[in-house]
Amino acid sequence: MENRFIEKLQGFCALSPVEVLTLAEATSRPKSIAPKTDLIREGDRPGAVFVILDGWACRYKILPNGTRQVLAYLMPGDCCDLHIGLLAEMDHNIQVITPALVATVERKAMDEIMDQHRGVAKAMYIAQLVDEGTMRAWITSMGRRTSTERVAHLMCELYLRARNVGLVFEPELKLPLSQLLLADSLGMTPVHVNRVLKVLRLSGAMTLQRGSLHIVDAAKLVHLAGFDDNYLHRRLRKAA
Repeated sequence: MENRFIEKLQGFCALSPVEVLTLAEATSRPKSIAPKTDLIREGDRPGAVFVILDGWACRYKILPNGTRQVLAYLMPGDCCDLHIGLLAEMDHNIQVITPALVATVERKAMDEIMDQHRGVAKAMYIAQLVDEGTMRAWITSMGRRTSTERVAHLMCELYLRARNVGLVFEPELKLPLSQLLLADSLGMTPVHVNRVLKVLRLSGAMTLQRGSLHIVDAAKLVHLAGFDDNYLHRRLRKAA
């Protein structure tokens, strides 16, 4: 079985055969997790590092009035909270969106891997920097992009991230995100998201129907979004 976690890290930094084997062993016993299961909740004591090998998950917070804000999407190859164990408690929730395979790497074991394998440590730190760059892009969208730009930008990001880990069958991506989930991640209502998706469809840039994202005109979608993929740092491996 392919291991997209290892593939993702290899995209950031060359890993030795020993490092690849070490990561494969650390993630060799994943568990099947049902949709809408919380891997960890706000207020819990942080523990192991979760590695998403298959399926999608999200980070989210629940506000006092019961509304939800989705903070990030996690897809195959992503890991959760490399350094969160330094804190006393979680400040957000992580929930599985689809059926998923999740490996659990104990904190001590992950620390030992990073201490003993410089390539793994470098790749993990780069992955965390990319996560932080993605967060900054989301904050920019929420604060300054129009609703159309916001939706288009998220579609560009998810499509590119998914393509990087082999989830895209050009030019389509199976996108298991409901309009409610998208609304909660974009600071919009589901009705508003639906309207914007219609605008993007009529523009000839993209369609999102029955859980499938189809990029009709990539250049047009990128232009509408004002999208620049520099925050995903896909060129790091070539420059290394």
